[in-house]
Amino acid sequence: MPQETREKPKRAVVAAVQLSNVSDVEFEASLTELRQLAKTLGFEAVGSFTQKRAKFDQTAYFGTGKREELRMLAEDADVILVDHEIAPSQARNLEKETGCEVMDRTMVILEIFHRHARSRAARAQVEIARLGYMAPRMREAAKLKGSQGRGRSGVGGRGAGESRTELDRRKIRDRISELERELAAMGTERKTQRARREERPGLARVALVGYTNAGKSTLMRALTGSEALVADKLFATLDTTVRALYPESVPRVLVSDTVGFIKNLPHALVASFKSTLDEALEASLLLHVVDASDPGYERQLAVTEEVLDEIGAKRVPRLIVFNKIDRGGSEEELRAALLVIYPKSIVMSARREGDVGRLRDAIVAHFQRDLVEAELFLPWSAQKLRAEIFAKFDVIEERARNDGTSIRVRGEPEAVNQLRKQLGGRKG
Repeated sequence: MPQETREKPKRAVVAAVQLSNVSDVEFEASLTELRQLAKTLGFEAVGSFTQKRAKFDQTAYFGTGKREELRMLAEDADVILVDHEIAPSQARNLEKETGCEVMDRTMVILEIFHRHARSRAARAQVEIARLGYMAPRMREAAKLKGSQGRGRSGVGGRGAGESRTELDRRKIRDRISELERELAAMGTERKTQRARREERPGLARVALVGYTNAGKSTLMRALTGSEALVADKLFATLDTTVRALYPESVPRVLVSDTVGFIKNLPHALVASFKSTLDEALEASLLLHVVDASDPGYERQLAVTEEVLDEIGAKRVPRLIVFNKIDRGGSEEELRAALLVIYPKSIVMSARREGDVGRLRDAIVAHFQRDLVEAELFLPWSAQKLRAEIFAKFDVIEERARNDGTSIRVRGEPEAVNQLRKQLGGRKG
């Protein structure tokens, strides 16, 4: 039987300029990240090309001599991936001199977001970011076309090509406005849903935040018993997932995943994806998940903290969770070193049931700090409330009496007071 043929992945050369203020460790970590982005996009990284410079070449990013070297290296490649966001003119000139398609870091991330967005909100956010990225590149293409037209005709007037470009740009502006109105409407809807959740006592919210590929989806699945997507790719999921902590606790805890952070995430993308990070703002506790096996974990921490501050989540309490401890060489040494620097953190592997249990206990303990104990009397005529009490409270003790039931519970003060009002203020 004939074998199924698969399309070969595009071959990519990863290329970057190392500026004088960037250390070798930081530079190599960024290149490694770009290779992971390439893998996520389905590219095969077949080579790397670097140059040390005081600043980027304004014409084509790399210096003149280096561009010729890059052209020879890229002869067998389909695309050059540049590890910075570069100007449209720099990308166009680099393509002309190397004869190879050029994608900068922002374009790579946008394409990944475009492929992985599933919800209506995520797709709208992606489209806004892509249109915003395209607009200046259309202007660059129009300038090129205009200069070529003047060269051929000798006339410097406005051509049909320029008019067409202006029309396209106007369509882009109109489309962005339309999408922003849609997102605003979706935002109002989400606020209404959150307000309804807040009206229900006994509900707490946790948001998983952290670097992309730090293991958040694996941790989400372990904490909630859900089937969250787990893939060894950056930005494997963009849509916020909300599930209840399992087994359920008192108070009931909702756990949400968020889009992963990344070094040099373009500000346009941070703005476009702000709603996917809203769960972090709405949360009562952030689980800051860090890949303990990554030698550059401190960079992960810094990037995440920077973005959290940028979206206004600095006030939200957080618990640092060092994940993937089982992948970092000498596990005990790494665990001890991390706990010396971060004594209140949790060092674990999301693939170990015992470690997940410890984290779950820490989450529940956080939300039970402000709970109060109360003695309530439930007359036989009000026994229909018994199921609600067991659902909302931690029942410590229950004693039957001739006229009803005395129940000792632990719960949130507001929920206890509401129940007392329902029971007419009677205590056990």
